Amino acid sequence: MQKKNVKIKVAPKKHLGQHFLNDERVAKDIAGALIEKNNCKYVLEIGPGMGVLTKYLLGNDGFITHAIDIDHESVLWLREHYPQLTPHLIEGDFLRLDLHQLMPSSFSLIGNFPYNISSQIVFKVLDNRKQIPLLVGMFQKEVAERFCATPRHKEYGILSVLTQAYYDTEYLFTVDAHVFTPPPKVKSGVIRLSVKKDEPDVAQSLLFRTVKVAFNQRRKKLRNALQQFQLNDSILQQAGFIDKRAEELSVSDFIYLSKLIEQHGKAHD
Repeated sequence: MQKKNVKIKVAPKKHLGQHFLNDERVAKDIAGALIEKNNCKYVLEIGPGMGVLTKYLLGNDGFITHAIDIDHESVLWLREHYPQLTPHLIEGDFLRLDLHQLMPSSFSLIGNFPYNISSQIVFKVLDNRKQIPLLVGMFQKEVAERFCATPRHKEYGILSVLTQAYYDTEYLFTVDAHVFTPPPKVKSGVIRLSVKKDEPDVAQSLLFRTVKVAFNQRRKKLRNALQQFQLNDSILQQAGFIDKRAEELSVSDFIYLSKLIEQHGKAHD
């Protein structure tokens, strides 16, 4: 699919957190994980670099591939080697752009995400979940595990609850460091997020605040960690939460707790 083989390559830039994937099998597996579940007309790849994943997306006629990269060198390289991508190639920062202006309608998101902004990418996805029903991405392994963690596990925390409140999460496979240029110091993990049909019946802002307050003092029992909400101990007692810590609550527990704060506590500053 490439236009021609050129010896000149884009240099990975440390300040952009670039680690270029160089294993074709892994790239094909990541693309396959999206293609298997994708129902959108459009797919957006973040940080395509030198296109090792991009070519497997472009090779599928079931959707139109877009890509965004903040690295000018990568954009120039992609324009030369994948001219069919050029009309849908954006040079810019995904985190700063208005997605409703960027993409024509709902779309699936994919990428080998830079470690230093990977959590920010997911938080932006959560804010735009009605437009992004599916995400397949590679993260630092520890972060990938947090998205999929369950209560009472050490990885379970803010990322776990907030992501799982709106998406079904799947940890798909682990990727070793040697398949990247340059190799990172840690392993990576590929996950898939599929938006849930039913949303929590509580405001996102309140749910986010409840979860963050609870986990910011995760060693404390909820009766102490949640004092700022001024929720009567009797309410927590009736719900069975009073002697529990944040790490013991399920996603549905946190949704219920947020509703209790909304109804009986001080939900706003």
